[in-house]
Amino acid sequence: MADRKDAQLHLTAFMRPVSLHTGAWRYPGAYPDANFNLSHLKTFIKKLEDAKFDAFFMADHLAVLNMPLEALKRSHTVTSFEPFTLLSALSQVTDRIGLAATASTTYDEPYHIARRFASLDHISNGRAAWNIVTTGNPESAKNFGRDEHMDHSDRYKRAREFYDVVTGLWDSFADDAFVRDVESGTYVDPEKIHVLNHSGDELKVRGPLNIARPVQGWPVIVQAGQSDPGRQLAGETAECVFCSPKDIESAKQLYADIKGRAVAAGRDREHIKILPAAFIVVGDSLQDAREKRLKLDSLVHYDSAIASLSIAIGTDAAKFDPDQPLPEIPETNASKTSRAGVLKVAEEEGLTVRQLAQRQGGYSGLAFVGTAEGIADAMEKWLKEGACDGFTIVMPFLPQGLDDVCEKLVPELQRRGIFRNEYEGVTLREHLGLPRPKNRFFE
Repeated sequence: MADRKDAQLHLTAFMRPVSLHTGAWRYPGAYPDANFNLSHLKTFIKKLEDAKFDAFFMADHLAVLNMPLEALKRSHTVTSFEPFTLLSALSQVTDRIGLAATASTTYDEPYHIARRFASLDHISNGRAAWNIVTTGNPESAKNFGRDEHMDHSDRYKRAREFYDVVTGLWDSFADDAFVRDVESGTYVDPEKIHVLNHSGDELKVRGPLNIARPVQGWPVIVQAGQSDPGRQLAGETAECVFCSPKDIESAKQLYADIKGRAVAAGRDREHIKILPAAFIVVGDSLQDAREKRLKLDSLVHYDSAIASLSIAIGTDAAKFDPDQPLPEIPETNASKTSRAGVLKVAEEEGLTVRQLAQRQGGYSGLAFVGTAEGIADAMEKWLKEGACDGFTIVMPFLPQGLDDVCEKLVPELQRRGIFRNEYEGVTLREHLGLPRPKNRFFE
């Protein structure tokens, strides 16, 4: 591994939904409609840009989440803006921060995706990123004329070809194709237009794209799958990887695996950035931060929460006294990793069954909870030990949780010299230290 003593963190903000915690909209002082309020979202992205974040990252769903109505009625993720519409609007109130949108290779066509991202890249002067997903929610199929969701391996096979087609379409025009010579009357040089004429196993697309080559050459490619096909797709194509390791050791393994696949594919390992999701709760003391987390978790409805805990430990947890510690749990067929993680949290923090269930039902992924200094210590350790290149920050509640990250944590990272004080470039590629791709059809 390369020497990482001078490594710098990259930070993106996971902003759709504005918090992944199911109790976030109920937190005291939080905006219950934050996920669907343009005024609030404009304020959030301006704060993130002032804090010099690399990008504002939007996940997306093509169906209402597949969950029981009793759980659905408590979820703040039911509705959200369509990503391109929102990010185009937000591009007009910002100048530097990247704009990352999720778009599906299963339920869209390459020409649509290529055109939308090229448009966003031009509108934002080179700040667009495409998060490639194959769509995991089987309910989405029913919104696109299908009774059944496409098989996992078939989705990834289509995604790989889809990437080749989209990037080929982005290369339809040479960078200098549009001469716009008023005197001669020549607007575009026909020698600098490429017709793709792609015909593959999954896709058939003629081209060329009817928009100039993107400002960045190609918008930045983000990938979010952690299955073996997902890791392989990331190694071959991704420039940023959004992932969800549970701890530093599993993060190191994932980091080494994906970087290794990139090198095997003939790529530079520094041209793929691994950015795990990290839920951040900043307090004035460790106790203060933990109390904020407990308050937030307490806003998750118990009926939903206990179902999540039962799945995680492979035992019906509803039979336990909710206000006592978790009793001895026998081995089951549940995921041993998931079960061990739950039991570890219960023991370390002394949580009751109720508190543990609400933790599981609120947000059960990687979390850094503590003072700005303590969280910065953890982030620096992950960076220097080769577990990540930065983080995708998940906010606990908004606006205060976002303010705590921007006004307390970021200055501490800057003080240590591991996060930028100013943007050095203009495009998202420049923020991430990524090269501008060469046009495959033109010198």
